[in-house]
Amino acid sequence: MKETPTLLHLITPFPWEGKNPDHARLTFDSHFKAEGFFPLAGVDEAGRGCLAGPVVAAAVVLPLDIPLPGVRDSKTLSPKRREELLGLIQNKALDWAIGVVGWKGIDRINIYQAAAEAMRRAVKGLKTPPRLVLVDGMNLKGLPTPTTPVVKGDDKSLSIAAASIVAKVVRDRLMVRYHHLFPQYGFASHKGYATAQHRWALKLYGPCPIHRRSFRWVRPET
Repeated sequence: MKETPTLLHLITPFPWEGKNPDHARLTFDSHFKAEGFFPLAGVDEAGRGCLAGPVVAAAVVLPLDIPLPGVRDSKTLSPKRREELLGLIQNKALDWAIGVVGWKGIDRINIYQAAAEAMRRAVKGLKTPPRLVLVDGMNLKGLPTPTTPVVKGDDKSLSIAAASIVAKVVRDRLMVRYHHLFPQYGFASHKGYATAQHRWALKLYGPCPIHRRSFRWVRPET
């Protein structure tokens, strides 16, 4: 049986020199594939720092035979580019799945635990059971599959970067739908993050049903 990768494996230098970022991310994941950990799933979440709406996680299994040009940390991409890359990822992925925990669950178990639960749901939703799960920055527990946390994984790992894009696009689409229900908050523009516009709307209208009551700026005393 293969030894489960640990952070020590991730400290070991990878042969990235001379490679462009797209190839570097593929090389990172291919290292684990060469060690026998395939299929490999990358996992990331979106919406952890928001004041409203769910936290959404994605798990993506890629073939790891070719790079996916432009697939990187979703935070560095424009909304239009994320939408374009989502189609590429869905076309090339061997499998992908989404996990969601709503605002009530976030208030009940806290955002860290909710993000972890969303990730577990995403992995469990895969039809292709992975032999290893690479997780962006979180020591994820509670899965039968070995997991390895990767600091700044959405920049290092192609699979995690793909998951970050899928999670972000899916969540943004959900927040646009909520905007039509609660247009006074501007969810279509800020997606629930604590922007000046959002904080002003909270002071003016108070929280709506999808706001996270346990968060600062949402609690009445703030």
